[in-house]
Amino acid sequence: NKHWLLFQLDGMCQKVEPDPKTKAEKRPNGKSKSGKGSGKTPASKPKVKTTPKEAQTYLTQVVNKGRFQKVGDTLTVQAGDTLELRCKGNPVQWAVPAYLEEDDEGRLRTVQHERYGTLILANATAADTGEFTCYPMYCEDKDCRKQYDKGVKVFIFFSDPQELFVPSADYYKVIQLRTNWPTVLPCQVTSPQAKVTLHREFPPMEVKVDGREISFDVNCLTKGFTIHRPKQYHAGSLHCVASLGNLRQSSTTYMLIYVNYPAAPPYPAIQTPSDTVAVGQNLQVTCTVIGEQDVVVDFTWEYPGQKIGRPLYTQDSVQTVQVDGQNRQRTQIILLVDEVREVDQGTYTCTAQNLEGSRSASTTVNLQSARTTTKPKKP
Repeated sequence: NKHWLLFQLDGMCQKVEPDPKTKAEKRPNGKSKSGKGSGKTPASKPKVKTTPKEAQTYLTQVVNKGRFQKVGDTLTVQAGDTLELRCKGNPVQWAVPAYLEEDDEGRLRTVQHERYGTLILANATAADTGEFTCYPMYCEDKDCRKQYDKGVKVFIFFSDPQELFVPSADYYKVIQLRTNWPTVLPCQVTSPQAKVTLHREFPPMEVKVDGREISFDVNCLTKGFTIHRPKQYHAGSLHCVASLGNLRQSSTTYMLIYVNYPAAPPYPAIQTPSDTVAVGQNLQVTCTVIGEQDVVVDFTWEYPGQKIGRPLYTQDSVQTVQVDGQNRQRTQIILLVDEVREVDQGTYTCTAQNLEGSRSASTTVNLQSARTTTKPKKP
């Protein structure tokens, strides 16, 4: 069996084989077909030629020779069939699922014809399930680029009665859960009719999907399960179970690791006991960050003594403090400069960084020379 799809760009397809008479009735000047008044017809021809090129965006499937039907966002094709997609334009470029991009068995090939491009996938398998996109190309001489805004795409399920999930070479996949970042467990099925549930392995139980904390993409099953605001208790080993008729299968195991991502980069505050320090005294420059609990903050320093290779000595600490009645984390680092010399005068910059980004704070230290405090000698 073969399946054909015909992509056309910049409009909606209403009729695949328009009647020549219909074209004559829809002239831009609004005149009905008639032998009279034909003297005005040549003036309208340029409009007839240019308008369709700017209003042809439609996608059709050739189900049999001479039979066409519109294609929506998804399409189901039986595994083992040959798929042929056609995209109007010259030239066009195709984007296919990652699995097919690495295909080296010769099942996939593309051909550019005079008016359209063709993609042919022979002996389709469940692993080919995914999104197929056709991009028209805009060319100036030999320089061509994709017109992303005019790309036409369709998600194709390659249904296999023995494979409810898209096959994977991985027994498990590690997914990082980030605080306040939605996390997706793909659980990609090969049939839109499959019923999919989410399960925890330890302890064995089905995970409740309430549509708020965890939701499932019911419309086209291309996104799987989404954990909208991950928390520590979401971590662990989970897998999906798909059921269709008498067949029931489990997906790849997803190892969910929770990482407490901060909401924003840290805001460091830098201070010294005094803006001026005497030569020979010890100097302490303190950099402090108040932020969310259980968030790791790293510090780096820039200081005048770096120019001569003066070593860096620091002390750091992490404490829980109360700020406006809430527990917050205070992360602090102190730069120690022993026996200050003239080379230590200048700007000290502390940079604080967490998983969300970094910010810096600076202060200037002025030195009071020991000679300025010495009493003048008597004559």
